[in-house]
Amino acid sequence: MENEFEKTAIRVSMVSVIWNIILSVFKLIAGLVAHSGAMISDAVHSASDVFSSIVVMVGVRISGKESDKNHPYGHERMECVAAIVLATVLAVTGLGIGCSAIASLNRGDYAAKMPGILALVAAVVSILVKEAMFWYTRHYAKQIDSSAVMADAWHHRSDALSSVGALIGIGGARLGFPIMEPVASVVICVFIEKAAFDIFVDAINKMVDRACDEQTQKAIKKCALGIDGVERVDLLKTRIFGNKVYVEMEIGADENLSLKESHAIAQKVHDSIEKGWPKVKHILIHVNPVKM
Repeated sequence: MENEFEKTAIRVSMVSVIWNIILSVFKLIAGLVAHSGAMISDAVHSASDVFSSIVVMVGVRISGKESDKNHPYGHERMECVAAIVLATVLAVTGLGIGCSAIASLNRGDYAAKMPGILALVAAVVSILVKEAMFWYTRHYAKQIDSSAVMADAWHHRSDALSSVGALIGIGGARLGFPIMEPVASVVICVFIEKAAFDIFVDAINKMVDRACDEQTQKAIKKCALGIDGVERVDLLKTRIFGNKVYVEMEIGADENLSLKESHAIAQKVHDSIEKGWPKVKHILIHVNPVKM
């Protein structure tokens, strides 16, 4: 049965696919009817977001698979791989927008046929829908702590920014200032590249066994020391594995306790940490003898 993380990610991605298909068709029709090259390009951008959402679904599906003989720690890192793929696609998309705008400025061929009012309407609708999709996807990405879903959210934001560039360009062309579109596109490119870089760094950090933040480690140690029978915490190691956390801990207990009693203390520590930190997937606790 699908876990809550996977169900939420798949549901959000399906909503993204549906809206991106609707927007792509709408913007393509608007671009053709209103003779707007900017809107046609924006329609292609929205269509590329369908691919991004599919990558998220595939990555989440694989990361949600149970542990097996060849992957005893699970497949959570595949979700990070999906985030890296999306960050790359986002970066390429941004560079494409920027390079196209710079080339247009260099050639001085931005003074095209005046676009129709339908192109303006399509740009406004796209901005509103994609911005709403950004906040919707971002909300659930934070809720389930998913790098891939967060990357998809920023893909929505990049599409909204692209539509802003199209709106400025179309509006500028209708007002007699067609150069506004490529200039706005260059600025938008910078924002998209920054988002892609942040997503990439976050995904990499989750793949290289980075420890939890110091505040979380202190809280885990305090939790262990609060268990009756734990005299000290000799060692605490944490590592982030995808969107899960692994904990290794050595605690000190009275050397005169029986094996059964020591095990019971370790089990209480284990259960307390799991209850306090739902993202903890695995805990290994070793008990050291303490002279009393």
